[in-house]
Amino acid sequence: MTVTMPSGARQIYGPGGAIEVEVAIRDDATLRALCLSPELALGEGYMDQRITVADDDIEGLLRLLLANLTDDFAPLWVRSAERIRYCLRHLLMRNTTKSARANVMHHYDISDDLYRLFLDDDMQYSCAYFKQPGMSLDAAQEAKKAHIAAKLCLEPGMRVLDIGCGWGGMALTLARDHGARVTGVTLSQNQLATARARAFEQGLQDQVEFRLTDYRELDEDFDRIVSVGMLEHVGAPHYPQYFNQVAHLLAPDGVALIHTIGRYAPPTVPSAWIDRYIFPGGYIPSLSELAVPVEKAGLWHLDIEILRLHYAVTLRHWLTRFDAQRAQVQKMYDERFIRMWRFYLISCMMTFEVGKLGVFQLQLGHQRDAVPLTRDYLYHLDSSARAVAE
Repeated sequence: MTVTMPSGARQIYGPGGAIEVEVAIRDDATLRALCLSPELALGEGYMDQRITVADDDIEGLLRLLLANLTDDFAPLWVRSAERIRYCLRHLLMRNTTKSARANVMHHYDISDDLYRLFLDDDMQYSCAYFKQPGMSLDAAQEAKKAHIAAKLCLEPGMRVLDIGCGWGGMALTLARDHGARVTGVTLSQNQLATARARAFEQGLQDQVEFRLTDYRELDEDFDRIVSVGMLEHVGAPHYPQYFNQVAHLLAPDGVALIHTIGRYAPPTVPSAWIDRYIFPGGYIPSLSELAVPVEKAGLWHLDIEILRLHYAVTLRHWLTRFDAQRAQVQKMYDERFIRMWRFYLISCMMTFEVGKLGVFQLQLGHQRDAVPLTRDYLYHLDSSARAVAE
């Protein structure tokens, strides 16, 4: 990696190899910021064009940095500051119903039109499930919903709660394809309006109800609970509250499926750049952080599945679609926003591809036999289809 300093001096790091990038740092203030808070300063510097990469190869730069990341990558003062943040994280990640609404508005209420530009037709803003190589994004998102529905062991007429229902795609699918009666809750005004409109358009308004409600305010019984991409917004201090509420709302013989981004590493602190610019209050849990609150809530881990690299592929699709719509995005936002959004998509993609992120699917219940004792029930339909084809 070749770095051009503000003085014009060029410094070469490493002996070269498969990844070579050329970076320019425009001013001394940015250089100092990189020494104090590397992750935050890199993102901000790229957004403001105080840090530039030859051929705009931010993917190459992030791939190189993440591939060489070690626990002692930063100076002692940076590691000490991170340690202090970790010790204070229960205060820093305090997530009241008021702050939760504000955090959701920051990200999800900017514009549905932006998300329509790069998401699939059903507006699934979470990891897709690529059952075969080369699947389209739309097909992989349909496969994700079908995989989750199978894990829920649905029967017609069951009451289902969708915590963090987004634009309604999962709830509408469970109602339309599986005969469920679904209640979806969200804190986003935009998502609520879109979800309700979609339910009306599909004639499902009597089968699906969408509410602008915090999950903590519910006090009803549900046969099934599904939550996709919402646990990342809960915050580590609130995991006991979250899983206690799932246990409270879930019927004695019920099944819950929690789908969340997760870390293949010990607990840490939220990303400073992501927290400031993308997901305020967001945090990616380690599996170890989820095990204890699930146990204390009295729930069985019926199954735990780890989806590896699926989100990296999903993000690659989103980035390709976003870049293809860049001219349209420029009509809506300035160049700084576009650089911010591309840095977000690329940095997440690289973290899933070469870093320590994956996706956890936790299947939970009060009773150990709430689902079949093997995973065969998830795949027998695929096997039947293959037998017919042969």
